[in-house]
Amino acid sequence: QVRLVESGGGLVQAGGSLRLSCAASGGTFSRYAMGWFRQAPGKEREFAAAISWRGGSTSYADSVKGRFTISRDNAKNTVYLQMNSLKSEDTAVYYCAADRRRPVVPSTTGSDYEYWGQGTQVTVSS
Repeated sequence: QVRLVESGGGLVQAGGSLRLSCAASGGTFSRYAMGWFRQAPGKEREFAAAISWRGGSTSYADSVKGRFTISRDNAKNTVYLQMNSLKSEDTAVYYCAADRRRPVVPSTTGSDYEYWGQGTQVTVSS
């Protein structure tokens, strides 16, 4: 059983930056593709970014492309989401997720991910 724990969320002004971290335990982290998803109040969960098992392939939602960067450190069993130029519409709970079945080409579909963290709140004030 893989356990994922997010951290790094908080309150930031528009235009600011945050870096989210997701620490994994209980599995072979380097075999999983990892994704970040987010859910704003009253909205459905949506894809933000994903990265393949070795970090060679990444994918981003159009809404975050050019502002967010996903990366991973397999030695530390951790995936990161660097968020720059934050906007009020980025306000959401951010979740990391792990997918063992598609490690090379990371999925953008939430239902493809088997393990989820508890989420971390990001609030961007305008």
